[in-house]
Amino acid sequence: MAGMFEIKKAKDGEFFFHLKAGNGQVILASEMYTEKASAENGIASVKKNAPDDSRYERKYTKKGHYMFNLKAANHQIIGTSQTYKSAETRDEGIASVKANAPSAPVHEV
Repeated sequence: MAGMFEIKKAKDGEFFFHLKAGNGQVILASEMYTEKASAENGIASVKKNAPDDSRYERKYTKKGHYMFNLKAANHQIIGTSQTYKSAETRDEGIASVKANAPSAPVHEV
């Protein structure tokens, strides 16, 4: 099963999206958007920027975990990963975003 984007509406009325891998695991989460169209624009930006390795900001958290942000050309964060226990598993998460995002369908939940 291929990956997919899910757009959801939060209890406060704002919108956000997740990119899920084929196994259903969330591999990238967005910020909150006031409009659904803005979340859709965020997904389009993820699809465009995901293949470019230079768009990934690889980070180490204060609690000793690893994570990454996907950034647009203007350096704005368009998606954030979960935390990982090693740099290797973080890099596998990046590879999963690269593989899944460009052609992932969008579903509204």
